[in-house]
Amino acid sequence: MNNRPPRKPSGPRVNEMIVAEEIRVVGADGEMLGVMSVEAAIKAADEEGLDLVEISPNAAPPVCKILDYGKYKYEQQKKAAEARKNQKTVDVKEVKIRPGIEDHDYQVKMRNARKFLENGDKVKVTMRFRGREMAHQNIGFDLLKRMIEELSDVGKVDLHPKMEGRQIIMVLSSEIAK
Repeated sequence: MNNRPPRKPSGPRVNEMIVAEEIRVVGADGEMLGVMSVEAAIKAADEEGLDLVEISPNAAPPVCKILDYGKYKYEQQKKAAEARKNQKTVDVKEVKIRPGIEDHDYQVKMRNARKFLENGDKVKVTMRFRGREMAHQNIGFDLLKRMIEELSDVGKVDLHPKMEGRQIIMVLSSEIAK
């Protein structure tokens, strides 16, 4: 025995699926036809060879429009695809460094971090301490402050440097993405 509730159809209600007693009808060319019964509106749509589509179900009375439903659905899909295509996802890129990093290695990491920020991504900087390096955490914090200063033209700090176990974590976000 199936105890699930009936599935709500996706998209707007069309023709006989419209449940309101009276609806406000907009014609195919945009002119207002007024408030009428659903049957009369469906009859008017059939005369034009089109469908009656519920555009604004929450209005009082609901607003329906006479149009070609297949064409309407196709245009909605195109709009949704265009919106998906144009949206930018923000990735979190990670840069791992050590407190005793040499100058050239530091420059390479900075160049990568700058490139990520310029592309609109976030950068997570992780500095890991090993063994006796834990006694010199100030070196790590100073290095991260230097990084923040050098990247201040392309990014800002989202998460200030903080100690988590044996590592310091910091997150920078791009100012270009906003």
